[in-house]
Amino acid sequence: MLFEDTYYEIEKPSEGLFKEKGSKFIARAFPVYQEEEIKTILKQLRKEYYDARHHCYAYILNPDKATYRTNDDGEPSGSAGKPIYGQLLSHNLTNILVVVIRYFGGTKLGIPGLINAYKTATKDAIANNNIITKTINDIYALKFDYPLMNVVMRLIKDENLQQLKSQFELRCSLEIAVRKNDSERLLKIFNNIYGLEVTYLRTV
Repeated sequence: MLFEDTYYEIEKPSEGLFKEKGSKFIARAFPVYQEEEIKTILKQLRKEYYDARHHCYAYILNPDKATYRTNDDGEPSGSAGKPIYGQLLSHNLTNILVVVIRYFGGTKLGIPGLINAYKTATKDAIANNNIITKTINDIYALKFDYPLMNVVMRLIKDENLQQLKSQFELRCSLEIAVRKNDSERLLKIFNNIYGLEVTYLRTV
């Protein structure tokens, strides 16, 4: 079976809303890539919605979704962060932060009511966005003498490979991105080109 080399992100920040018995749940969704970014956004939202009762959130980072966190921010345990996180998982998203800001309306909703509110507000924020597909890519450095240029560039064009960096002199160097699932096949092709030096750099 092929390794799953695609993952899904939201395109831009978006907002969702859910109201119940006077309480208002404002969901804010953000594309994020580092925990530092998340801290900055949380700080900004606490300033922007300084009078709100709770700022509950969940986030997932990286294509493998290995980094994640949920926070109930004073709501009963498991009633806020987990339902937000559950929506991120059910939409198969990563590199995303959703913060749901609650203004308390005076009537308690009970744990099932809270779970539904945080879940629905998050769902609305995701629905108000576009989901984009990204691929996991292996980055390779190619080095070759100038006479090989046409052969290498034709292959890059035919395979629709993305060029990241290039330096064309007597000795040429290129950095290219190759979809994870195509790596093995293309590596064989590269290795069959006499005079082409290929080095694996990283996976992104």
